[in-house]
Amino acid sequence: MTAVEHRCTAPDGRVIAVAEWGDPDGVPVIGLHGTPGSRLGHPVDLAGVRDAGVRLLTLDRPGYGESTRLPGRQVVDAAADVAVVIGALGLGRVAVTGGSGGGPHALAAAWALPHRVVVAECRVGIAPWDADGLDWTCGMDPLNATEFGWAAEGEARLAAELHRESLADVERLDSDRPAVLGADRDLSQEDRERLERPEALAVFEAELREAHRPGVGGWIDDDLAFVRAWGFDPAEIRVPVLVRWGVHDVIVPAAHGAWLAGRIPTAEPHPEIAEGHVPEPAERVRQLALLAERVRAA
Repeated sequence: MTAVEHRCTAPDGRVIAVAEWGDPDGVPVIGLHGTPGSRLGHPVDLAGVRDAGVRLLTLDRPGYGESTRLPGRQVVDAAADVAVVIGALGLGRVAVTGGSGGGPHALAAAWALPHRVVVAECRVGIAPWDADGLDWTCGMDPLNATEFGWAAEGEARLAAELHRESLADVERLDSDRPAVLGADRDLSQEDRERLERPEALAVFEAELREAHRPGVGGWIDDDLAFVRAWGFDPAEIRVPVLVRWGVHDVIVPAAHGAWLAGRIPTAEPHPEIAEGHVPEPAERVRQLALLAERVRAA
């Protein structure tokens, strides 16, 4: 299934690139990608998304793919871009979902746009850097923990390291694709098996190539935003938020999801006992269908 592409213009003149998947007459669900990532990341089972009546719209965050970079952005700034897309495409009321690095950005939309966002989903999303009582990198894959350490040191160090990482990622994609998907990480067996399926590899390769194509600006800005103030307090969110986390996740440890579920007053906690970071394809379709049902019922 080929995406329908949209280009929306923010008030400051920036371009926001959007890819549309699924049922064009379905319930709009806005998807916010991980870090690094791009609008070309989508559920493996697109036929299932269509059959579930979901109109999935995935955005490039600033600096990724074809969206204009916004240096110095905070997590909260994602909400304004979501609002632009809702208005430009005439979406009305929507659900918003974000996975991994997209999780905090989905929370920002839920906080800032309660008149538009009926329900939000934060799936394996990270908690704030200064989260009270959370040992932020405990249980985290060492490579991820190191990356956030670079971000804490500042943009100069982070930029140099991510430029090197990006070149290495693309080189591995051109040669041994599974290596870029976690051969050097201590992933759960479920994650490793799902990432190595040919259909998942194809999606991941397209998403990652598009993420790296314009350079590492978006990746830099994501990481810096994560180790700074988000610009809002999750405790002030007033719309329902499905908080999902994998008990065996080492990319974003389970403690992050548990912390968010305890902080957000409207949270519906979903600890996934047998899961890591990557959802099973049929389960992901079920989760999106649930979001669409919540919008229909609103």
